[in-house]
Amino acid sequence: MNTEEGETRGTNYISLDEFNISKEWGFVLPNPLSDLPKMYQPWMEIANNLTHLIEHHQLRCEVNNVLPKSLAVPYCEVSKILGLPPILVHADCVLTNWKKKDANGTMELRNLDIIFKLPGGDSIKGFFLVTLKVELAAVQGIKAISIATEAILRHDDDSIKNALHDMAESIRKMNQSLKKMDEYVDPETFYGIIRLFLSGWKDNPAFPEGLLYEGVWDKPQFFSGGSAAQSSTLQSFDEFLRIRHEEKNAEFLYRMRDYMPPSHKAFLQAIASGPSVREHIMLNRNPALRELYNDCIAALVDLRNYHITVVTRYITITAAKAKAEKAKQNSSALLLQKAPAALAERGTGGSGIMCLLKSVRDATKKVMIDNIW
Repeated sequence: MNTEEGETRGTNYISLDEFNISKEWGFVLPNPLSDLPKMYQPWMEIANNLTHLIEHHQLRCEVNNVLPKSLAVPYCEVSKILGLPPILVHADCVLTNWKKKDANGTMELRNLDIIFKLPGGDSIKGFFLVTLKVELAAVQGIKAISIATEAILRHDDDSIKNALHDMAESIRKMNQSLKKMDEYVDPETFYGIIRLFLSGWKDNPAFPEGLLYEGVWDKPQFFSGGSAAQSSTLQSFDEFLRIRHEEKNAEFLYRMRDYMPPSHKAFLQAIASGPSVREHIMLNRNPALRELYNDCIAALVDLRNYHITVVTRYITITAAKAKAEKAKQNSSALLLQKAPAALAERGTGGSGIMCLLKSVRDATKKVMIDNIW
């Protein structure tokens, strides 16, 4: 290794391998286990029959805000080893909860299934797997971050151009994957059933007393539910492109990092402390780099605009429909009424969902580099 290369691969060089991020799979866990050793079979039997147990009120009819010691202690111990809070998170239900129907088949949605299911039928499967496809579409952009970071240190503008091009293409692919949500997820099922099992007990008006983990803590704990904000992907792009969010939103997004696998959280921190592609472009005044950077921003704005459209369709409109049909006794109304009214304007992570998404989108627009230097 020559001196220049040694200097380049210093503390600012970001290696994906160092953060357990795959060049092929990104943040997604390749080939997650669908079964555990024999000693864990009682847990597996419950997990494999979870939907049936819940729907037939056989799991536990009323929790009374207490998770029994027999479940709480091992659950918290496993969570501690993984470096994750003891609640369902994005990594649990998306990154590690998938399998191929045909092991030799493709990664097309028709050949994918989820390992563990919750109530919600095909919609819960569709929700998790479409989100998985969005994560997989991001792989090219994640690799681009590593490549561009080293290229900035080398002042290699050609490599930066290629990386920014790849990132913009990757974000557009994510958007196309997200648009599959309409095909695979029913809005009423998402609003009335799925959100109930993803919502946590922090910033959740429907669960104000938290949850007591018996035998672990003396007081009830407040953890956020599974949320797209717990995905490391978009936060990686934000850090790399130097998108800065309003204080309240930034606090929420930083808190969501505590719900990510520790190595993924460390990756975000490494990007933040690494060289700034935006600063590099501003200092060098390279029109081609500026155009490609702006293309990344435009693609990210489009993705966030579509995310707002999805939330409008699946939460805002469906909440209004539930309210309007409350007095009717048809099956649709009954389904929609299962969701507490208190959750109508909140995301599963506990945020004021629409205000958050619009503010994050607007903050993204603001970093567009003006054509006039």
